[in-house]
Amino acid sequence: MRLLPREEEFFDLFAAVATRNKEAAQHLRELFAAPPERRTPHVEAIKRLEHEADQVTHEVVNRLDRTFITPLDREDIHQLASDLDDVMDAIDGTARRSQIFHLGVAPEGVKQLTEVIQRMVGVLAEGVGRLKKGDDVMKYCVEAKKLEEEGDAIYHEALGRMFETERDALEVIKWKEIYDNLERTLDQSEDVANVLESITLKHA
Repeated sequence: MRLLPREEEFFDLFAAVATRNKEAAQHLRELFAAPPERRTPHVEAIKRLEHEADQVTHEVVNRLDRTFITPLDREDIHQLASDLDDVMDAIDGTARRSQIFHLGVAPEGVKQLTEVIQRMVGVLAEGVGRLKKGDDVMKYCVEAKKLEEEGDAIYHEALGRMFETERDALEVIKWKEIYDNLERTLDQSEDVANVLESITLKHA
């Protein structure tokens, strides 16, 4: 019996952010699938989710300051919270740019990338959800890394195709920034997988 109980609520807070990331990724995919005039509700939904995720992340940091015995290393808790938050920020950044740039119909490569992001964020949510019991987390880390590679290949191919076929320089600049942000979202997601992997190995 422990005289000082460990604070287990961190796991629920991580899961709360991961679930919101998953919802935001769904909206991001729907945003670029929608005609330009129907994108605003998705941008607003992502903004709301970003705000909620921020509040949960602040709660993790506050709880860390108040908690004597944590279920994981303090730096791991801080890193996982921070990396999950980065994924949400990247999704929100892309959604905002879609409005600022007044983008037209999305190229196929953008749609493919948002679909990979949606799958990847879903896989991470599963991994985060299993962290408390520690079962099968590694399987989801491996899956996330495969998806990052798949997204990377789509990114390079789509960029090459755009530079070859798009004659309007302004369109190239706008969509290149969207592609770069989507690729960054995949990288941030892979960071989450790396932290999950590191935590799992430490506690194996």
